[in-house]
Amino acid sequence: MEISLIFRIAAVGILVSILCQVLKHSGREEHAFLTSMAGLILVLYWLVPYIYELFETIQDLFVQ
Repeated sequence: MEISLIFRIAAVGILVSILCQVLKHSGREEHAFLTSMAGLILVLYWLVPYIYELFETIQDLFVQ
């Protein structure tokens, strides 16, 4: 896992939390929820290849 991925995840977390706070204080709680879900989906989209690689490595470990 590259260090840049960790920085990207941290940046998305910071931006999403700021946007959610601004949206909640302006009375748009539905939009805040959708923003947090979009951030979560984006981060999961970045992590899926690494999770797949982990499962492949574990499978190769037990098959041999």
